[in-house]
Amino acid sequence: MKTAWRRGPVAALVLGTVLVWPMVAQAKDEGITKEQAEAILSELRQIRTLLEKQQAQGVARPAAAQPAPQAQNVRVSIEHSPSLGQADAPLTLVEFADYQCPFCTRFHTGAFAELKKNYIDTGKVRFVSRDLPLPFHNQAEKAAQAARCAGDQDAAAYWKMRHLLLTNSSTLSEANMIRYAQELSLDVELFKACLASGKHAAAIQRDLADASTAGLTGTPSFVLGRTSGTTVEGIAIIGAQPYQNFEARIKELLSANE
Repeated sequence: MKTAWRRGPVAALVLGTVLVWPMVAQAKDEGITKEQAEAILSELRQIRTLLEKQQAQGVARPAAAQPAPQAQNVRVSIEHSPSLGQADAPLTLVEFADYQCPFCTRFHTGAFAELKKNYIDTGKVRFVSRDLPLPFHNQAEKAAQAARCAGDQDAAAYWKMRHLLLTNSSTLSEANMIRYAQELSLDVELFKACLASGKHAAAIQRDLADASTAGLTGTPSFVLGRTSGTTVEGIAIIGAQPYQNFEARIKELLSANE
């Protein structure tokens, strides 16, 4: 199934490329493995290839490929989205992720662990997961369905499957997804039937549409703010930022309402 990204303009991908380079520089400073470096380079090559293909088909390049300022007062829905932490936490952090994105893996294995320990598990922040599979990642949408299919059987299995997918983002395949279901002691036949049915495709499309409406065009993208009903309104945070950046924003918003 084609997503809204496949039908949309190239501008989002240009912006994504511009945002990637500072992250590569930061990663080199902090130290990364050879596999992580290769994944990042592969990501850049795929973006470039897609840009060149779309330009050859007559898609106009934006006049200035400069990073847009991070949006303020962004509103996104969290209805029917998996979450961690207390529902009445003062703040909610919504992540739009792509399971094949090396920067999503970087956030998950880095800043997320500290955020969970210091803010999610302590009741200060609720974490909400939404999907943003990019068009040049051919397994990303299937992986998003795999996490949701695991969650159909057990809410905790969603987060376990999500962890396995994100920490193995460079080797995603349907066979591996089925193997992960076995490792998690899920009903494998039920899991396979769910994957084959595409029952969660419409929900993933809604995530894509909501991200586009909010101006979130790359992964990982976040919205940090307060919840009213099933809507979070707050600030956008773009990219796999270090833990200290998230903490600074969280402390700022918490202190603003004390």
